[in-house]
Amino acid sequence: FQDKAMMKTMSGGNCTLNVPAKNSYRMVVLGASRVGKSSIVSRFLNGRFEDQYTPTIEDFHRKVYNIRGDMYQLDILDTSGNHPFPAMRRLSILTGDVFILVFSLDNRESFDEVKRLQKQILEVKSCLKNKTKESADLPMVICGNKNDHSEIFRKVRSDEGENLVSSDENCAYFEVSAKKNTNVDEMFYVLFSMAKLPHEMSPSLHRKISIQYGDTFQQKSFRMRRVKDMDAYGMISPFARRPSVNSDLKYIKSKVLREGQSREREKCTIQ
Repeated sequence: FQDKAMMKTMSGGNCTLNVPAKNSYRMVVLGASRVGKSSIVSRFLNGRFEDQYTPTIEDFHRKVYNIRGDMYQLDILDTSGNHPFPAMRRLSILTGDVFILVFSLDNRESFDEVKRLQKQILEVKSCLKNKTKESADLPMVICGNKNDHSEIFRKVRSDEGENLVSSDENCAYFEVSAKKNTNVDEMFYVLFSMAKLPHEMSPSLHRKISIQYGDTFQQKSFRMRRVKDMDAYGMISPFARRPSVNSDLKYIKSKVLREGQSREREKCTIQ
């Protein structure tokens, strides 16, 4: 995250991709442990489901798109369900552009956690919005995972999830199954629509490209011979690293100072 006038650079292998900062976004995935956050991210990135559970501390992924000749970058922050560092979670919220809140339909406690997270996000982003005078909306999807389980295991009713988003046109509710890949693509499609991002960022609406095409990926004339009628391509960066905490703090600070706000005035607390 840098100044709007600057370009973001992603290096992978022997290729360098320049993405305008205005086309660079961060998607933050939050929720309790064992609700399927990483499984949903895995479905988005590579269409796979991992049966083995591995606790997430914090995973960072980056996907770069060439959509009708324009470059876009989506950074994905898959957070820990245990949130051992509350300050880091608040920083993730401050730097996030779009949010996915995940709970398990067979776990009432995970639903209660999503309600707390939704409230925290609105409070934290409202504080930042007041200081930067931004008018941007806050796209958010609340996602009830594991709808492939029998109804006898359900602990959260559909209307309870829908009630969380009923008063916000920039918030949507979906019941999905990362395991069966049910409603996952539809959920991302709606999220990107609310964020006013290209629909082609959705998993099924672009051609998946290998890093070996990186050298020609950003050219406006880039085309794949086998798919002549498609002009949207996506590529996962295998070498992406999460920006440092210092970089994130500088990004937030620059947003505030760009609006002429004084350092001495009330700050958005991160701790």
